[in-house]
Amino acid sequence: MRAPFHSPPKTGLVLSGGGMRGAYEVGVILGIVDALRPAPGSAPLFRIFSGASVGAINTAFLAANADQPDHGVSRLAEVWKSLKLEDHTRVRPFGLTGLRIPGTRSAHIGNSLLDTRPLEVLVRRSIDWDRLHRAVDSGRVLAVLIAALHVASGRTTMFTEHAPGVSVIPTRDERRATVFERITADHVLASAAIPLLFPTRRIGEHYYCDGGLRFNTPIAPAIRAGADRIVIVTVRHPRTPSDLAAVEAADTGKRRDLSPVFLIGKLLNALLLDPVAYDLQVLERLNQVMEVLEQTLSPADYDRVQRVWVQHRGMPYRRLRTLVFMPSRDLGEMAGEYIRDRLKADTLKPLARYLIERAVRAAPEAEADWASYLLFDGDFAAEIIAGGYADAIARKDEIQEFFHG
Repeated sequence: MRAPFHSPPKTGLVLSGGGMRGAYEVGVILGIVDALRPAPGSAPLFRIFSGASVGAINTAFLAANADQPDHGVSRLAEVWKSLKLEDHTRVRPFGLTGLRIPGTRSAHIGNSLLDTRPLEVLVRRSIDWDRLHRAVDSGRVLAVLIAALHVASGRTTMFTEHAPGVSVIPTRDERRATVFERITADHVLASAAIPLLFPTRRIGEHYYCDGGLRFNTPIAPAIRAGADRIVIVTVRHPRTPSDLAAVEAADTGKRRDLSPVFLIGKLLNALLLDPVAYDLQVLERLNQVMEVLEQTLSPADYDRVQRVWVQHRGMPYRRLRTLVFMPSRDLGEMAGEYIRDRLKADTLKPLARYLIERAVRAAPEAEADWASYLLFDGDFAAEIIAGGYADAIARKDEIQEFFHG
């Protein structure tokens, strides 16, 4: 009797949001590529791509380069390292008021504090959008899914482009919607548009902003696109109960004030860093339950269980393998060290330089959460990339077992 045919597993890549923290994702992918050393002409490491916020930018770039063994990640790292602080910290003094200098025109939609034209140019020029569509049309990439928040309704929209013959099952969650259309630079820029800081984007007749606000690590869409196993990169350093206890113990309540910069950083943490650890715990519990059911139920009873899954979520449940990466160091602390020791602000416009210098003086804490999101500096990106690479290479054997075991 011939052995049953098993198609190669469909590997999904899920990248979360977090501004400059997205450089960590690039470092992790670099490490994965070095651990696996894919040969020229080999099948893509990843075939389903799901991202939110800055993860959407990285996702689109990697998917567009799926014909390359390394998904073009080396070039993506160079894009990050080429960021110039003076280009991406142009403050618009009247940006939040809606006022404009008479006689000028703005290509942006909505009001924002920062001038994001350099980011828009980077996204439109660095990602080959025609190449992305060819990768999907050929089936080399099975699906690209980009999360953005629909401003009027508050629902997360998963913009989805998929290959012919691929079934992506829409969610039944009322908090989320699925829209099938070609992914463009506008979708990615909308997904990365942190409210107030970056302008809201119009897609069709609707306005969208940062997809990470309510769905920062879009795991479920990758599953609904058919992923059998998923690599997940999140940008939040895991804190143990003892870490949290130490933070609370250090806060004696004797501070006379909390600087606006400190509070902005904590606000961004609250908005953009979701509890992915809990989602992963739920996924693991479901995997364990389904494994037990497979081993103990008759085929007929197991089919009944799966029909219940289909009734409630539109698809049967499959056990999934996951490989999860989180920063081994707090990226906020790394940002604080970089600002104190290595930041060169002399090339900035006067207003931007004043705001950063004031932020440094006003936030003597070890961490600088705000900077880990907004300090668009190539040298800082290089340090974060190095951290992500080190975290991945330290798990080389685990990576090889996940992909080849």
